[in-house]
Amino acid sequence: MIKITLPDGTVKEFAPNVTPMEVAISISEGFARNVISASFNGTIVETTTPLTTDGSLVLYTWNDEGGKKAFWHSTSHVMAQVLEELYPGIKLTLGPAISNGFYYDVDFEDQKITEADFKKIETRILEISREKHEFKLRPVSKAEALETYKDNVYKTELISNLEDGTITFCDHSTFTDLCRGGHIPNTGIIKAVKIMSVAGAYWRGDEKNKQLTRVYGTSFPKQKDLTEYLELLEEAKRRDHRKLGKELELFAFSQKVGQGLPLWLPKGAALRDRLEQFLKKAQKKAGYEQVVTPHIGQKELYVTSGHYAKYGADSFQPINTPNEGEEFLLKPMNCPHHCEIYNVRPWSYKDLPKRYAEFGTVYRYEQSGELHGLTRVRGFTQDDAHIFCTPDQLDQEFKNVIDLVLYVFGSLGFENFTAQISLRDNENREKYIGSDENWEKAENAIINAAADKGLKTVVAYGEAAFYGPKLDFMVKDALGRQWQLGTIQVDYNLPERFELTYKGSDDQLHTPVMIHRAPFGSMERFIAILIEHTAGKFPLWLIPEQAIILCLSEKYEIYAKKVLNLLENHEIRALIDNRNESIGRKIRDAEMQKTPFMLIVGEEEEKNGTISIRRHGQEGKGNVSVTIEEFATIVNEEIGKTLKTFTV
Repeated sequence: MIKITLPDGTVKEFAPNVTPMEVAISISEGFARNVISASFNGTIVETTTPLTTDGSLVLYTWNDEGGKKAFWHSTSHVMAQVLEELYPGIKLTLGPAISNGFYYDVDFEDQKITEADFKKIETRILEISREKHEFKLRPVSKAEALETYKDNVYKTELISNLEDGTITFCDHSTFTDLCRGGHIPNTGIIKAVKIMSVAGAYWRGDEKNKQLTRVYGTSFPKQKDLTEYLELLEEAKRRDHRKLGKELELFAFSQKVGQGLPLWLPKGAALRDRLEQFLKKAQKKAGYEQVVTPHIGQKELYVTSGHYAKYGADSFQPINTPNEGEEFLLKPMNCPHHCEIYNVRPWSYKDLPKRYAEFGTVYRYEQSGELHGLTRVRGFTQDDAHIFCTPDQLDQEFKNVIDLVLYVFGSLGFENFTAQISLRDNENREKYIGSDENWEKAENAIINAAADKGLKTVVAYGEAAFYGPKLDFMVKDALGRQWQLGTIQVDYNLPERFELTYKGSDDQLHTPVMIHRAPFGSMERFIAILIEHTAGKFPLWLIPEQAIILCLSEKYEIYAKKVLNLLENHEIRALIDNRNESIGRKIRDAEMQKTPFMLIVGEEEEKNGTISIRRHGQEGKGNVSVTIEEFATIVNEEIGKTLKTFTV
């Protein structure tokens, strides 16, 4: 008998060669009907794979990431079959699952695929799917594999790099593909499919190789799921921060300035400043001290920190000065600079913790193909801070940072999140610096603090920074998409590399522990996500213009200016639209700018000392006439509902 351990810790005994599907049936036949993939001891297997040893088994349904991955990878096989039918003589390469579907890279040679072909490809995929062909994995020898693909240079290149005895083919219907595995039981589960787009892609991502055609698609077990997904994509287009950023006049890019280097326009700069002041106020309460460091540093600084060894080859290259051999780098991280600030003077344990905060701009050379609006840029500002503390202070300091992150999320409407405990890769330790002892202490500190704060957590191996483990906050936006925002890291290694010390109660020198933290992450990326999460309708406390004053005619401009002054006295941000346009046009433009309040002034308002309020998005509803004081109360009460109070 073999022992199979399930995710909930249950251990079941089975005869050798039991399959994952048979294990699923033993749990519940209803559950088994929904099982579409599995993993055994961390390796993806077929639901029909015989299990011969003790081990841990995870059974996946469509609702699991592993299930979706198998579903989409299997659909890529069916799409490849159809492409071979419709375009004889093409050469297939690779067809993996991706975050929201799949793709297959194909050498079409002299043939061409266009958007007009998508419908017939989809129709044929569904025809094959309805035939309920089983996916069957079988081992083949290297010689057999090479013979099978002797006319396909791409597959033979892949096979040449594989060891004999590890090569498998997957068969379904009349189609066979070189594949490692990870499939659904049969094609019948595929009920809806959509070819999304085609694009160019170099073989193995190398521009020196031939350019192939990448065919993107997605599929679902129900037509309803596909319909909802396509509607979500349309909503995502409407919320795209690049589109809204232009419409709201927040930021721009210039080819002359350079790719990936955003220019913040006045309204965007005001938005950034308000976010900065919001966090600085909370940080001051929490005992942080503001510092400022240069945008560049000597190369040796980043050699000491380890950043040059890890990222130097892929970053902006060293800047040479007139002095021979003197090299500087654009700052890729703020932490080495903060270590040097700590090193300016000696410290006692009585002085700690020291908390240094900086909105510091850093520079990283992202490849041009990876740049995307504000989410992937080459110059960005981190809401960075580094806490230097004793080991005894680490637990409380870490928990205090968690409280700060939760305050930020709560005030900006990010309520749906998971805390990801990002640890070292269990297999590859070469990409990390420092001793195992220090890593274990750092990892345990994060695990314990997250548990004490009652956070909903997941563990991700291999996601740690090279110098220490992290607690990453994975936030879901209004469309259900997941983003990594705030991060907190425990670091025993940089303090050692920079020879940081403090004098302990034993009168001996000790090395402090360092906490890296950034609740926003980067200002650019955070604002991009915030734009899409809110569809540009920012919280009232944050939006640059809370109200716009609209005059019914020019003769009421003097009264409008009086209203503006009174609003400023109440610290309400407003402006006057005194363009020579109709009131209808002014209202439409204010709606486009997503201004929360339109304050209309005319003869009646001037006479009574009032304003007529129209709310954004309330077309067809009557305006409300109030005094300036009453309007100020409305604004302050609404801000009070969203802007949390930070307590230490």
